Amino acid sequence: MDGKPRSDETPETQSPANEAGEASSTDLPEDREAASDGEVTRLQTELEVARRRVNELARAYQDLNKDREEFKQRLTRERERMIDVERGNVAGTLLEAIDELDLALASSQQDTSPLAQGVRMIRDSLLAKAQATGIERIQMVGRPYDPNVAEAVDMEITPVQDDDQKVVAEFRAGYRLKDRIIRPARVKVARYVAPAQA
Repeated sequence: MDGKPRSDETPETQSPANEAGEASSTDLPEDREAASDGEVTRLQTELEVARRRVNELARAYQDLNKDREEFKQRLTRERERMIDVERGNVAGTLLEAIDELDLALASSQQDTSPLAQGVRMIRDSLLAKAQATGIERIQMVGRPYDPNVAEAVDMEITPVQDDDQKVVAEFRAGYRLKDRIIRPARVKVARYVAPAQA
């Protein structure tokens, strides 16, 4: 208390503490290195785990994005298909009107009266409007018969072998919308029969 060293604290008792202090100060850098190496290893392991998790999340996000884009494309294709189906249904009514006008004009092929000309103009206008919506009239006469495009409702015997299975007449026109047949044609098909030999 008075500033003098106490009797129980001798220089001998002080030196071992100092030696221990010196010894511990020399051991600290090695302990710190070992602790530091352990900490670095632990942090590297955590970093690797975090990287793997980020990669998994990035892949999951990419997959989700890809699925979303595919869904949007599928939805767009389905919507377009439904619009085409409805357009085909509406076109069916329009095509029936065109067929009736074709029948009226067929009975008066050479008629040049104003009434026949008016009917012809209406028919051509309706056909042009149908074609403007993407409906295409299928030309069948003179082509090989295709059951996917036309219905054979009549047959005609032909002695010409090259005309076998060709469409020779059209009773009702066929129409397609894009790649889909909205109404097959009704046609007469030639059938080759070898001439009888006498």
